[in-house]
Amino acid sequence: MEINLKDLPFDVDFHPSDSLVATGLINGYLLLHRYAAEAEPQRLLKVRAHKKSCRATRFINEGRAIVTGSPDCSILATDVETGAKIAHLENAHTAAVNRIINLTETTIASGDDAGVVKVWDTRQQSCCNTFQVHNEYISDMTFVSDSMRLLATSGDGTLSVCSIRSNKVQAQSEFCEDEPLSLAVMKNGRKVICGTQTGTLLLYSWGFFKDCSDRFVDLSPNPVDALLKYDEDRLVAGSSNGIISLVGILPNRIIQPIAEHSEYPVERLAFSHDKKLLGSISHDNMLKLWDMDELLQGSSTVTRNNTAASESDSDSDNDNDGMDVDSDLANASRGTKRKNTGGANGQTSNSSFGSFFEGL
Repeated sequence: MEINLKDLPFDVDFHPSDSLVATGLINGYLLLHRYAAEAEPQRLLKVRAHKKSCRATRFINEGRAIVTGSPDCSILATDVETGAKIAHLENAHTAAVNRIINLTETTIASGDDAGVVKVWDTRQQSCCNTFQVHNEYISDMTFVSDSMRLLATSGDGTLSVCSIRSNKVQAQSEFCEDEPLSLAVMKNGRKVICGTQTGTLLLYSWGFFKDCSDRFVDLSPNPVDALLKYDEDRLVAGSSNGIISLVGILPNRIIQPIAEHSEYPVERLAFSHDKKLLGSISHDNMLKLWDMDELLQGSSTVTRNNTAASESDSDSDNDNDGMDVDSDLANASRGTKRKNTGGANGQTSNSSFGSFFEGL
């Protein structure tokens, strides 16, 4: 199933319980479509969310609203039913908002081009914490609900782990020249996977974040811009050559390429609420919805690649929740994929920007 968005999409998200999918476009528009099997997708909403591009898009409040983030530094909440603006925080960040993810039912996190991560509490209607841990743009984020840890990757070449409970940066990896672009947590929380600019997957053991414990080098020679966990042993990876692959983790292997979006980079991947559909967006202005049952047919035929740099999983049984908190990180000049901006490193502060979620 294909939906012509008629402009370049930056992000995609599925409704948590209904057959709805939202996309944010480079021209600042937010689109909402309803999809159904063997039927043409129906566009329900097209609203101008931002004057600049709409980089981040997420359903919140049990799917009753959509939050978007923009390079204009603002965050907007839009009503799903009417398309009306519910709340608009014009100065949510001091730099372009690049990523937004859901944390709990009442909190979300946003990351910007200066490396700042903010946590928003919808009950308090304010920003409840700011993590100034990175020096460059936030490329991806994910949340581990069991331990209330927020993980982020950045153009500064590092991975960070922040505690939502204690409002502290608990760990940060050493600088890696292989810039991390995407992020997933696997193996029941024991392994953190980062897709990188060179196509290598970096595997970190939980609690030992200074350096990766494993590298899987044979996935792709192209940047891995999107990672999506399918189950504890498999993930879906989208590369800049347009190929979408099913990948096994420990043992590390390419199970099979499952789709080709186009010849352009796969910007984002997302699952529908029941995981029956995989959504992908790219520079061809198309949102493609793939049937996972069809994609996974024949995936039991595993292609193992013995040349990959893969360590044994025996160390994972010994992983604990201890954090190897780094006290000093190099402040060398680092290249980024999108933008070169400065930022404080390893500090946290509290701030309040009231009435962001007023009415939600």
